[in-house]
Amino acid sequence: MAEQETEAGEASEDQLQCPGCSSTDLSNHDSGGEVLCNCCGLVIDENMVDDSPEWRAFTQEGKEKKARAGEPLTYKKHDMGVSTEIGKGSGELYKVSGRKRAQYYRMRKWHNRLTKSKDRNLGFALSELNRLVSQLNLAESVHEEVARLYEKAVDEGLVRGRSMESIITALVYTVARKQNTPRTLDEIADASGLEKRKIGRAYRYAARELDLDIMPARPKDYLPRFAGEMRLSGEVQARARKIIKRARDDDLLSGKGPTGVAAAALYIAAVLEEEKRTQREVADTVGVTEVTIRNRYKELVEELGLAQTLEEKDR
Repeated sequence: MAEQETEAGEASEDQLQCPGCSSTDLSNHDSGGEVLCNCCGLVIDENMVDDSPEWRAFTQEGKEKKARAGEPLTYKKHDMGVSTEIGKGSGELYKVSGRKRAQYYRMRKWHNRLTKSKDRNLGFALSELNRLVSQLNLAESVHEEVARLYEKAVDEGLVRGRSMESIITALVYTVARKQNTPRTLDEIADASGLEKRKIGRAYRYAARELDLDIMPARPKDYLPRFAGEMRLSGEVQARARKIIKRARDDDLLSGKGPTGVAAAALYIAAVLEEEKRTQREVADTVGVTEVTIRNRYKELVEELGLAQTLEEKDR
């Protein structure tokens, strides 16, 4: 037995060597289906099977469309995208006999009965998650992470006895902040139809039980979205970012709401860059009151010494 294994090993080593010069410097020529020795040029094999795809693509999108290996695994589907389902409709059943049709209905009924409660829970929850992500215009990375965390919560029994919608909404609020694309609690509440108090309770519970270390939202994280909604230029965003950085360095942000600071910084920057917006426009976009914007505006202008510059711009 040992001798047979030795002979097999020697045979496998011989296959990797050139029979003419014993060189191991070989190269594959896929176009001709040949294996050549780079030392002496001997053609070692000329009947190689081409296992590459028969199609060609010149972009990544084209490759994804033509590939037949299936979609990648994703938490956005309750079955990770790999399970099968017995029929979604009966449009083709008229072609088969009545006996086969009855068998089809019976198989589909038992398939639904055997579906685990976890899969049913995930199916409903992920459909709600799809709606929230679409309405709040969140990134795919947020969608994927929320779906992963919700499945983890289901596996650990954290959803039992609690509203599925509240847990999903709380995770959306948490992950969006964690990935520096925060949404305000008012926006989350409007999109989900839940009370802010209920979302807050679910948020604290999920953060504690899933051990999520969430830092407070920063004013600068709101700038790109708010500036885009008000159609402000990149120069205004850059100026507002500098204002917030100076305020943070001078310790002016402690105890202040991040959305109010972001709104005031954008309002000041728009005036300095001669793209002025009214306080009413800024308040409607950001979702804070004009009083809040005026208070934050006065604090930033006085502490950062911008009063004289703003007066010159208003002339």
